[in-house]
Amino acid sequence: MRGLWRELGGLVLPAVCAGCGTARAVLCGGCRALLCGTGAVPHPVRPVPEPAGLPVVYAAVEYAGPPRAVLLAHKERGALSLAAPLGRALALSVGAVRADGDRTARPGTGRVLALVPVPSARAATARRGHDPVRRIALAAAARLRREGCAVRVLPVLRQTRAVADQAGLGAGARRANLAGALTAEGGRALPAGDPVVLVDDVVTTGASLAEAARAVRAAGGRLLGAAVVAGTRSAPGERG
Repeated sequence: MRGLWRELGGLVLPAVCAGCGTARAVLCGGCRALLCGTGAVPHPVRPVPEPAGLPVVYAAVEYAGPPRAVLLAHKERGALSLAAPLGRALALSVGAVRADGDRTARPGTGRVLALVPVPSARAATARRGHDPVRRIALAAAARLRREGCAVRVLPVLRQTRAVADQAGLGAGARRANLAGALTAEGGRALPAGDPVVLVDDVVTTGASLAEAARAVRAAGGRLLGAAVVAGTRSAPGERG
């Protein structure tokens, strides 16, 4: 219900650009271009220090300026209409991962690309009233299908124990917080042989993606890499 009220509120309240705060629009043309248009150039991101087991990670943009503001508006302030442009940015990163590792997920090949969202802590999801990464992943999948990619979103990662919200934790604390905390459902939920790309909104320390990669590999998933909207080398105090 909270998400529904946010969407209804967006129809009647004056809008300002979530990226720059100036234009009378949810996302102005300039910020849209920066996030998922001509300004978005997918590039590999390697956190420093790099956690063990981290797969190749591609980000569409840097986690700074308007892209960071847009991500926070979607995740923390419930600006749900931003999922579409964020999904387009994520689709660009997924495309870069596929180009780097595998091109089998095309019509007629029998293989379907699986986008596996990294789950947030349950308390964080409850506080926000929505699952931002899953919402962006669904938008990215819709975009990729229009481009001819055989793709589906598989939210198969589960927390095996309670974990703290990553916000405010440093790199070492994040690794300890998440170590062994995720499991991936195997069998029908994670088909053997189909390529898998982990997806998240942001990568900073890489702890979340490294733990998710361990869980997918343990379940027998054919992991190609990870795709995020935005990335940075390291930024203590942000989830990632």
